[in-house]
Amino acid sequence: MATRRERADLPRLLRVRSGRRHGLLDDAASSTHGWQRPEAESVTAETLQRLHDMQAKLYADRRYALLVVLQAIDGGGKDSTIRRVCGAFNPQGCTVTSFKEPSQEELAHDFLWRVHAHVPACGHIAVFNRSHYEDVLVPQAEKTLPHDVIQKRYQHINDFERMLVDSGTRVVKIFLHISRHEQRLRLEERLAMPEKHWKFSVSDIEKRRRWRAYREAYELALARCSSQHAPWYLVPADRKWFRDLAVAEILAAELSALPLRWPSLDAAARDSLKLLK
Repeated sequence: MATRRERADLPRLLRVRSGRRHGLLDDAASSTHGWQRPEAESVTAETLQRLHDMQAKLYADRRYALLVVLQAIDGGGKDSTIRRVCGAFNPQGCTVTSFKEPSQEELAHDFLWRVHAHVPACGHIAVFNRSHYEDVLVPQAEKTLPHDVIQKRYQHINDFERMLVDSGTRVVKIFLHISRHEQRLRLEERLAMPEKHWKFSVSDIEKRRRWRAYREAYELALARCSSQHAPWYLVPADRKWFRDLAVAEILAAELSALPLRWPSLDAAARDSLKLLK
């Protein structure tokens, strides 16, 4: 069984250093950092229970919140990660928001307008399936906005996340990194299995043709927006069992960093106990 140190080391190994540009190489997508599947699945089960317990404390404390941003190239496994890892959270204190192509109303506002409304309240966890990063990644890869506009958006994002952190929200950003070969297998599976047809979109194929452009856009976003207060984590996601382990350990480490406490009874509440018969 993995030692406590080995478990603590995993988030550290996957954390993106500020300003450092990581090459999103296909070989890295299948890395497991020495973990084997049976042990990983056992540890994941333990960590999911820890996440459940820590969420209860977060909810009771009501001083902090957790925002989890999930990004990936199409087929990267965002939906299954939410189901298998974030499913540990009590839905009473956790919301999931999927950000699609902006509506006309959303386009009439600044690009962060639609995002800010979904950040978590104190005591709650919010999970973003895609996020405000779409508004730099897509324009960068598709070349639909001027370079200077995209550069300003990076700064706006950093300022936005700084504001959230200053307001008590822990911001954790996770990129699920899959290889081009693995994406092909997952897209083929969507076409072969009737129950997965709904997941397939022609746009997935169109974006696959721009694989290098999207990869470079992600490399830049991770380098520009991974900070001490709002880090990016680069999770190898070809092997789903390792992906689940890594995401669970990252969330546990981030929640553990919050000085959570169980609220104590105030004087009035203590006095009311005397009325119990």
